Amino acid sequence: LRDARAARPEVEGVIVALVDDDSHWPGWTTRQGKPVRTCTGGAERADSVLAALRALGDVDEAALVLVHDAARPNLHLDDISHLIAAARAHADGALLAARVHDTLKRESANGICASTEPREALWRALTPQAFMRGRLMRALEAALSKRIPVTDESMAIELDGGRPCLVAGREDNIKITTPADLALAEFLLTQSRQGKPG
Repeated sequence: LRDARAARPEVEGVIVALVDDDSHWPGWTTRQGKPVRTCTGGAERADSVLAALRALGDVDEAALVLVHDAARPNLHLDDISHLIAAARAHADGALLAARVHDTLKRESANGICASTEPREALWRALTPQAFMRGRLMRALEAALSKRIPVTDESMAIELDGGRPCLVAGREDNIKITTPADLALAEFLLTQSRQGKPG
């Protein structure tokens, strides 16, 4: 929860899905004058997001919610504004994404290359992803009831017949999954604090 993100005028509050007895959570109830709530998350991302959406029972179902992965700490303010504008203009919501530049290989078995996939129409999904609260809640409930493994919110909307808008986001909005990612994220955040391009 970087203060600059919570300070955005479009952001009215934050809810964070936590594991029980999370020793790393600092216990915030407000950031930049905005309310911060918490809820207990689930086993998978979709379970945690659904728990957070349900915990916002006093928020209108037509309200726009942004779902952000805490493992992506290098989110830029311009990307938030572009995402919100696109989601407000597109009934099926929107997500930050980055075009795929690498050559992609499909594996047949045991590390054997079966084919090369065309990359021209492929994007990497990033976060935040933005949808109307009620629509996303129902889409996640439907997917989970069918035991479909949903890996992001856009997938749930797609399974529900929606076609979210892809919004080009900065490629340094990386996800920390390995020690090397952590080192890169620390470098990018240091550069950002010093006002240097990432």
